[in-house]
Amino acid sequence: MKLALKSLAILLILFVLATTGEADKKRPVPETSPQPGWQQLDKGLELGIFPAPVAAAGGDSLVRVLRIDPKYYQLKLLNASRNENGEPLTPKQWCQQNGLAAAINPSMYQADYKTSVSLMRTKVHTNNPRLSKDMTILAFDRQDAGVPRVKLIDRQCEDFQSWKQKYGTLIQSIRMISCTGKNVWKPQARRWSTSAIGVDDQDKVLFIHVRALYSTYDLINILKILPLNISRAMYTEGGPQAQLYINSGNQELELTGSYETNSNEANEGSISWPLPNVLGISKR
Repeated sequence: MKLALKSLAILLILFVLATTGEADKKRPVPETSPQPGWQQLDKGLELGIFPAPVAAAGGDSLVRVLRIDPKYYQLKLLNASRNENGEPLTPKQWCQQNGLAAAINPSMYQADYKTSVSLMRTKVHTNNPRLSKDMTILAFDRQDAGVPRVKLIDRQCEDFQSWKQKYGTLIQSIRMISCTGKNVWKPQARRWSTSAIGVDDQDKVLFIHVRALYSTYDLINILKILPLNISRAMYTEGGPQAQLYINSGNQELELTGSYETNSNEANEGSISWPLPNVLGISKR
């Protein structure tokens, strides 16, 4: 009888262990978020993927940043308007056709699907000569070795008329972070995907893409919290047009945007839109 009871107890224990194991198999495994930090893609080129400290209304709540050292990579502004029959291309197509390692929106564009909303020019082509009221201008192709290779000029605290003589390429867009580190946007209810361009405290260039839906005000506060050492930034696009493509040779990443909250359009962000203008990078 004791032997029978002992055998029964052993069988019961085995049954409990077996059923517990099956339950563990069925229990969903929580998703893990990427660890904050930078991954080196090449000398002078790093990719950072950071979980935002505030969850987004839609999207993956990740901030992706390509950090570029202008000593090793040069910026290039490409415009469909430079050629008479120039056509908009996806960022990937711009990169493939021009030998670029990455490309992002340089600014928003007008209804003609070619012209930037404000000042945009290189040494050889002017896409838009008009200087608008926007306060930030990205400047590169320096004409003077005594100035930074890349500079985000803030018209509120710097003399643009003086600085513009020192650079061959100028791209004007909407300021996000001022020369004093201030968030210059106001709180808002509307949210969308965003592309932006910034510089850090070591004059490295930041190509920023956020697929998740945030208001620009909230996103700026997030960028200031993350370990980017960001000093200035400008907004370049929102919604599905906000894009970033990267191909470092050993890693390829194609990032697209999404429609804003309260939009009547489907919240689809998997299709890359053709862009009339891109800001790209290539090795020096």
